[in-house]
Amino acid sequence: MSHGPLHSARPVRSDTGLVYARRATGDLLLDLHRPAPGDRPVPVVLWLHGGGWFTGDRTLAPDLVHHVRATGCAFASIEYRLSGQALFPAPLHDVRAAIRFLRRRAAHWGLDPRAIGTWGASAGGHLAALAGLTGHLAALPDEEDTGGDPSVQAVAESYGPVDLAAVVAEAARVGRDVASTPEARLLGGPPSQRTELARYASPLTWVSPAAPPFQISHGTGDDLVSHTQSERLHEALAAAGVPSELYLVDGYRHGFLNPAGRLDVRTARMMDDGRLEAEGRAPAEHRLSPGRAPDTAPGSDSDTGADAAPDRPATFGFDDIDAFFRRHLVSGTPDRSTADPQPPSTSGEPR
Repeated sequence: MSHGPLHSARPVRSDTGLVYARRATGDLLLDLHRPAPGDRPVPVVLWLHGGGWFTGDRTLAPDLVHHVRATGCAFASIEYRLSGQALFPAPLHDVRAAIRFLRRRAAHWGLDPRAIGTWGASAGGHLAALAGLTGHLAALPDEEDTGGDPSVQAVAESYGPVDLAAVVAEAARVGRDVASTPEARLLGGPPSQRTELARYASPLTWVSPAAPPFQISHGTGDDLVSHTQSERLHEALAAAGVPSELYLVDGYRHGFLNPAGRLDVRTARMMDDGRLEAEGRAPAEHRLSPGRAPDTAPGSDSDTGADAAPDRPATFGFDDIDAFFRRHLVSGTPDRSTADPQPPSTSGEPR
C-alpha cells in the first residue's frame, strides 16, 4: 500500500540503543533514524509507544524508516519508565529528558533544535500530548532533568486518554475492576483516591494558548478509550486558540497505529493493530479548529488560516500524519506559539 509521496531520496541512517538518561531502574534508550547528512539540519519527531504505561518498548512502532523518507524528518523511538518501575510523573519526566537530549545533541546528528515533534498512540499518545502541553515550562514538580529546553513544536497523538478520572469512571460503568486499570497502575491507585495526581496526569489540565499545533486521531469503535476523550481535547485546544485537527476514524478500534502482531494490551478482541497499515486509508470525520483551513489534498502542506470548513467526511491514513509534520516542522519556520509561556497556575503545579 502507499503512504503518500516520499520526500527524501537520501539513505536513512539508524543509531540504536542510545542512552539518553540514566535512572535507578536502568538506562533509558532510544533508536534514532535520520536522513543521511545533507546541507541543512532536519526536524526530529519522538515516537512514544503504547502499552497502557505498563508494557511495550521502543520497538512497538510504525515503520519509522518509511516516515523518515516520507517527511524528511528524523524519528527517535524512545523507552520510558513503565508503571511497574515508577509511578507518574516518571514517564513524562523521561519524555522531556529525551527532548532535551536530542536538542542538546542536535548538531552531532544534523538535527534542527528549533523543530521537534512528539508522536504517540494510546499511552504514548497521552505522553506525547502532555509533553507538548507542558513544553513551555522549564521544570515540573520533582523533575530529575531540568537543564535545557523541553518544548516541542508539533504533536500528533492517537487514542490517548486525556482525562484519566473519566476513563476509569467509564471502565467502572461497564464492570471493569477499577484498581487494575492501566490508569490506576500509572497513578498508584484509582483516580478517585489520587485526585491531584490524576489531574496532573491529565492532558486536559494543561491546555493553554502556549500549546503547539495538534493533530488528533481516534477510532469511533474504540472500547478501551472512548473517542469522546479526543473530542474533548480538540475542543479545549480550539477554545484556547491552538491549531488543532481531529480525525474520528469510522469504526476503528484501539491500537490501529500499531504494527500487526504486536498488541499493546492483552485484549486482542478489542484491538485493531495493523489495520491502518493494511487498509491504507479509512473513512473519517475531519474537524478543524477555527482559523485552520483544510489541506487541499492528502499530503498537502498548505495551511492558509481561512475559516475552518464544517465537519466534513474525509479519509485518514499515515500520510496525513506525515503531512502534519511536514507542515509544522519542515515548511519554513516552525509554528511556535507566541503566547506568554506561563504555567497553568502561579505555583507551577497543574491547575
